[in-house]
Amino acid sequence: MTATELRPARLWPGDVVRVGAVGLRTRPLRAFLSALGIAIGIAAMVAVVGISSSSRAELDRTLASLGTNLLTVAPGTTLTGGQARLPLEAEAMVGRIAPVQAVSAIGRIPDAKVYRTGRIPETDTGGIAAYAARTDLPAVTGARLRGGAWLNEATGRYPATVLGAKAAERLGIGKAGPDTQVLIGGEWFTVVGVLEPAPLAPELDSAALVGWPVAEERLAFDGHATTVYTRSADAHVEDVSAVLGATANPEAPNEVEVSRPSDALAARQAAGEAFTGLLLGVGAVALLVGGVGVANTMVISVLERRAEIGLRRSLGATRGQIRLQFLAESLLLSALGGMGGALIGALVTVGFAASRDWPAVVPAWAVLGGVAATVLIGALAGLYPALRAARLSPTEALAAP
Repeated sequence: MTATELRPARLWPGDVVRVGAVGLRTRPLRAFLSALGIAIGIAAMVAVVGISSSSRAELDRTLASLGTNLLTVAPGTTLTGGQARLPLEAEAMVGRIAPVQAVSAIGRIPDAKVYRTGRIPETDTGGIAAYAARTDLPAVTGARLRGGAWLNEATGRYPATVLGAKAAERLGIGKAGPDTQVLIGGEWFTVVGVLEPAPLAPELDSAALVGWPVAEERLAFDGHATTVYTRSADAHVEDVSAVLGATANPEAPNEVEVSRPSDALAARQAAGEAFTGLLLGVGAVALLVGGVGVANTMVISVLERRAEIGLRRSLGATRGQIRLQFLAESLLLSALGGMGGALIGALVTVGFAASRDWPAVVPAWAVLGGVAATVLIGALAGLYPALRAARLSPTEALAAP
């Protein structure tokens, strides 16, 4: 074979990886710091997506357990701007709607203030409201007891009360019992139960709930419901919602407000998703900064290794092989940062979800997309240094100090 027939040796994929890893092994601290910049950006994005997805999964789980077929009816305002009232027959009329499966209600007792003792100033109410409540309220709203018992046909006729979660906290009551009493409208009521937070009926959280009969007998309650809760089959929720206002108050349907509590939870989730978009932008900036760090590392590496480049060129390495070497080094550096960041982000998501008792969800597309983004950034960051290294002539590189 003549000199003109000599061909440079080919670099197989394994050779490219080994050659590209030389720079990382010889400068481990610099490589670690450069990969760390990439890892922080990827970890931030994976964690933000993972925590958001876990929150969404928790919301779905909550709605699945509580149901999304709860509709509420409340009095709105009159044409003159005053406060409207639901008719006394509102509950019964709503219950006659064919698809409606269950109805319950509460009624605000406006002049009944709630206090822990009689020594508290009248103006210091703590934001606690007194309500008359039907005995089937927990079954319809999905409210759960933290302790004690709910009102029944017997206790509903006597001075007994069930406190919402926030009301109990503000009154300093940890548990229900026969020795625990609160002052409602000047009357002492025994606390027989304490509720858990009610996601679909948040007005119950700051409420002291008493039986409908005792509210009328001792607290001058007028008997008008201020919120009527209805449950219907999922397939008929929209149909029920369309006729609910006119059914609850046929004489003035425009004075009735109909709402779906689960929509409020969905709106809150949508607001959280908007915030997630902002955090993803911050992660993208961190990722860009990490890419700049990789590019800077690779440029300095080319300057420091000119003698190595000249030696390889003089031994027969082509410009393409030199270019491939530095491009592979940049890709390896970014890939290490990307995989490390994806792992950190996944661990942060799992840890945060566990602390909130949420289902941990780490979307595969977020992990794979993050690693793919780092590879792309590594290619872009290493392109100029690789081209610069390939342009060095053997004599120029060997003559470099």
